[in-house]
Amino acid sequence: MKTICLYFEIHQVIHLKRYRFFDIGTDHYYYDDFENERSVSEIAERSYVPALDTLLQMIKDNGKAFKVAFSLSGVGIEQLEMHAPQVLDKLQELNNTGCVEFLAEPYSHGLASLANEESFKSEVKRQAQKIKEYFGQTPKVLRNSSLIYSDDIGLIASQMGFKAMLTEGAKHVLGWKSPHYVYNCALAPNLKLLLRDVKLSDDISLRFNNSDWDGYPLFADTYMAQIAALPEEEQVIGIFMNLSALGIEQPLSSNILEFFKALPACAKQHGITFSTPTEICMKLKSVDNLYVPDTLSWMDEERDVSTWLGNPMQREAFNKLYSIADRVRIANDPRVNQDWDYLQASDNFRFMSTKPSRVGMDRGIYDSPFDAFTNYMNILGDFLNRVNTLYPAEIDNEELNSLLTTIRNQGDEIEMKSKDIINLQAKVEKLELEGDKLRALLEKKAPAKKAATPKATAKKPAKKAPAKKVVKAVAEDVKAK
Repeated sequence: MKTICLYFEIHQVIHLKRYRFFDIGTDHYYYDDFENERSVSEIAERSYVPALDTLLQMIKDNGKAFKVAFSLSGVGIEQLEMHAPQVLDKLQELNNTGCVEFLAEPYSHGLASLANEESFKSEVKRQAQKIKEYFGQTPKVLRNSSLIYSDDIGLIASQMGFKAMLTEGAKHVLGWKSPHYVYNCALAPNLKLLLRDVKLSDDISLRFNNSDWDGYPLFADTYMAQIAALPEEEQVIGIFMNLSALGIEQPLSSNILEFFKALPACAKQHGITFSTPTEICMKLKSVDNLYVPDTLSWMDEERDVSTWLGNPMQREAFNKLYSIADRVRIANDPRVNQDWDYLQASDNFRFMSTKPSRVGMDRGIYDSPFDAFTNYMNILGDFLNRVNTLYPAEIDNEELNSLLTTIRNQGDEIEMKSKDIINLQAKVEKLELEGDKLRALLEKKAPAKKAATPKATAKKPAKKAPAKKVVKAVAEDVKAK
C-alpha cells in the first residue's frame, strides 16, 4: 500500500539592517526590527494561518487518516513568538490531534553541519528541546537545513540517536534507483533515509500557478492518479516543501488550499494513505544503502551547497564566521549566542549568491550579491571584535575551555554553598521557634508546681531562671515524683 509522507518547513529570515564600516565598534545591534515584524506578520496572515487552518480541518474531516509533519527552526520560533504567536497556537492545536509529527533541525537554520560538528550537535539539541517545551514531542527524525545531507552528516545524526533523516531524492545520487523506498545511511545502517520526490513536490510548490506549465491546471484527482500509477512496490512518496508555498509562492487566489483539501478523499479512492516519518520508519525496512559522499541539498538544479558556498565571497564569509565557532560554543554567552544564531542563518549566504536561480530571490535591502557581502562582513567584523574582546584570541581554545570550566565550577560551588547557607538558616529558625515553644510550655508548668509545694509558697519570689535551669529543675522534680 502506498503512503504519502507530507512535510512542511517553517523558517523565517532574520533581516539585517544597513550597517556601515564606520558602525563597527560603536553599534552592536544588527537587525531591522521593523522589517522583521512586517515580514513575519505578512507571511502569517497570507500563508501560515490559512494554511494551518486548512490542514487542521483536513484532519478533522478525514477521521485522523490525514497526517503531516513539520520542522521549525529555532530562530523561526523566536520570530513567531514576538510577531505572530497565533501561528504557534495553531501548531499546538494541530499537535493536539495526534496526527502531527515535529522534526529536529539546526536551531539557526544554518550551515554548521558543513563546518563544525560540535556546533551542529549543539544546535540540533537546542531546537529539539524547544520542540519538546512547545509540543511535548521529542523529535526522532532529523531534517537538516534545506535537506543538506552527506554520509558523514548521516553518521553524526545516527550517533545522536536519531532514527531517520529527510533528504533530497536527487537524480545524481539515486541514478537508476527510485526515491519511493526507504534507504539507509551508508556509514550508519541503523539510520533510515526518507527521500523527497522532486517532481511531485515541485509540481505543487513551484509550478502550481504557472499557466505556461504543461501540467496546468493541476487537480487533486489527477495528482493522486499519478501517484497511484507508480509501480506497486514503490510505497513511500515524500512530498516536502516550505509552508510558505501555500499562500506566498502559490497565492491563495490560485485555489492551492482547495487543492489540498481534496487530496485525502482522492487518496482514499486509490487506497493511498498518509503517514508521518516515524510511522514509515517503524513499518518499513530499508531496501539498500544510499551512498552520498558529496553533500546534497534541495536547492537549485545542482542539488548541492553551491547556493550558499558557490563563490569566493560566500566562502570568505563562511570561513570567517565559523573560525570562531568553538570559541562561541565554549564561551556560551547569552547575547553572543543570539547574534551567533542569527548570523549563521543560511539566508545570509544565499543573498550573496551570483548563480542564476529558477526560484526568484528577494534580496531585501540588498541591491546585489556584492552589497549583501559588504553589509554582512561589516556586521561580522563587529561581532568578531566583540567575541575577541570578551575572550581574547591570544588564549587558545583548550586554555579558554579550561578557564571557563573552572569559573563555572566555582560558580556552581558558590551556588551550592549559598543553598546550604539558606538551608542552615531555615533550620536555625526552626530550632529557635521550637525553643520558644518549649520555654513557654515550661514557664506555664513551673508556677503550677510551685503552688502545690508548701515550701515553695513560703519562699520569696525568685528571679526568672534561665531556660536551662528551668528545664533542670523540672527534670529533678519529675524524678523525685
